[in-house]
Amino acid sequence: MLDEQAKKTMLRKIPHGLYICGVKDGDNRNGFTASWVMQASFKPPLVVNCVKADSGSHAMIKNSGVFALSVLDHSQKEVAAQFFKPQRLVGDKLADVDCSDGPETGCPILTDCLGYVECKVVGSIEQGDHTVFVGEVIGAGIHREGDPLLLESTGWNYGG
Repeated sequence: MLDEQAKKTMLRKIPHGLYICGVKDGDNRNGFTASWVMQASFKPPLVVNCVKADSGSHAMIKNSGVFALSVLDHSQKEVAAQFFKPQRLVGDKLADVDCSDGPETGCPILTDCLGYVECKVVGSIEQGDHTVFVGEVIGAGIHREGDPLLLESTGWNYGG
């Protein structure tokens, strides 16, 4: 029998960074806070990005086949918070944020971040309430040095 409290406690101990995932589908653009992200391969360079299946951004990634991850600095908790709410509730989350279109994907990339990777979706697994998108890194850039923002340092919980 599964101990629900133990499961929740232990799953929340898995460390996660916080990223802004930029997406686009045609002229539509959005960004959301992603935390279930990890590197999956060296050759080719792959990352895994788990996205809530009922979100608008999920549909945009599925349609366009691309996404970009902006790596947040340890001091950017407010930026992460700004991108947590669904676009349908708050409108254009990118309107007040300095960003540019990724040279490889056209996805929004935050200017004020440590750096970014741009990815082309090469696989996906649709199970549970999130889809696991496997993205091949086709572009990357460094904006500045610093330590990344970690979920555990914010006091927030996601998952479990």
